[in-house]
Amino acid sequence: MDLLMTLLIGLVVGALAKFLMPGDDPGGIIITIIIGIAGAFLAKLIGGALGMYGEGEAAGWIMSVLGAMLLLFIYRMIKGKRPAA
Repeated sequence: MDLLMTLLIGLVVGALAKFLMPGDDPGGIIITIIIGIAGAFLAKLIGGALGMYGEGEAAGWIMSVLGAMLLLFIYRMIKGKRPAA
């Protein structure tokens, strides 16, 4: 059940990040879930380094969406530097 909840939260976070940053972004539902989960993980790492989250605490929704938006921004920066094939 935890895996299902993680996937659902990842989908919601990834979809919110894509909604807040419209433009050309990667893939469909699987990529959206991965971006959401990775965004939450990134938010947890950054928040833990800044002292916002303690041991065993999960990142909040807002920080998770901000983490996913940061990943989308990095993706666009990398994608923009490659020459078109």
